[in-house]
Amino acid sequence: MRKVVYLLLMLSLLLVVACGGEQQEPTTAPGVQPPATEEEVTEPADAGQVREITLMTHDSFDASEEVLAQFEQEHNARIVLLPAGDAGTALNQAILARDNPLADVFFGVDNTFLSRALNADIFEPYESPLLAEIPDRYKLDESNRLLPVDFGDVCLNYDVQYFEESELDPPQSLDDLVDPAYSGLLVAENPATSSPGLAFLLTTIANYGTEGEYTYLDYWRELRENDVLITNDWNEAYYGNFSVASDGSRPIVVSYASSPPAEVIFADPPVDEAPSASLTAPGTCFRQIEFTSILRGTENRDLAEALVDFLLSKQFQEDIPLRMFVYPINEDAELPEEFELYSALADETAEVEPTEIEANREEWIEAWTAVVLR
Repeated sequence: MRKVVYLLLMLSLLLVVACGGEQQEPTTAPGVQPPATEEEVTEPADAGQVREITLMTHDSFDASEEVLAQFEQEHNARIVLLPAGDAGTALNQAILARDNPLADVFFGVDNTFLSRALNADIFEPYESPLLAEIPDRYKLDESNRLLPVDFGDVCLNYDVQYFEESELDPPQSLDDLVDPAYSGLLVAENPATSSPGLAFLLTTIANYGTEGEYTYLDYWRELRENDVLITNDWNEAYYGNFSVASDGSRPIVVSYASSPPAEVIFADPPVDEAPSASLTAPGTCFRQIEFTSILRGTENRDLAEALVDFLLSKQFQEDIPLRMFVYPINEDAELPEEFELYSALADETAEVEPTEIEANREEWIEAWTAVVLR
């Protein structure tokens, strides 16, 4: 009897060891963390555990998967992207969620929303060591709550072939656009619904002012009389009406200095010359600067700092031009050949102070709407 009991005990022990030593297959998809148990929530994170860092962006943010993966591998982290609409909408969402932040890092505030972002006090200061590699002219926030990442010039782009065949000179200044010779040639975007549309409105304000015998509103009245076409967004203007990129009849469009190289890169069949060019005469372009920030209340401050450093690094900066078609803020970053050959930046841009924009933006847009759309 004693031998029987002994054999039964040994058999039970072997079964326990066999079951405990078998590896279970994961039940979650690759890259997805399984739900945390109560023990995992209360215990400190293991040094080898993958950490998540959430980056809130506007919808136009784009980066190469392999570039983001390099940050993830270096920091044993996973970047969660949170697109949140256009720049203004994303910022408003971040402000509304100030007491319960939606992310750790924010990307996409530009200089037209800079004062609103700072006044909302939703970002934490961070003096990244990589700021030393960025020209001072782009550092618009002395508190380092907003750190510059990229920039782009909103300019007038024109159809090179149209002007060659029509024997009409391309516009050389904003004044040319109200000349009857350019009647019906321009398509621009609504500043109430479009970022480049707002940038172009600010360009006219910088040139013609808001007071005096002839203001920006007088200029826009003349543009309206000269049959300017207004669309709701850049896509509709560029791909719906600009003669280079569509069957549209408008050979002048409010776009970006980086649009000509994009036309070469995406041309099918390939082309040797850019079909469009930018007007970059003094005062005709508005420079948009985009910033990144650490959201106040992040529980991943060290990883948030590392991500900001990464966005300013040469590695990420060189990924920017062919992903978002804007310019890297770090002058050590090499530009793609297409940018060097086919894009021209303005030496003297239109300037409106961020505080002035914040104080008057809505009033300017409302006045513009009354003159141009009603």
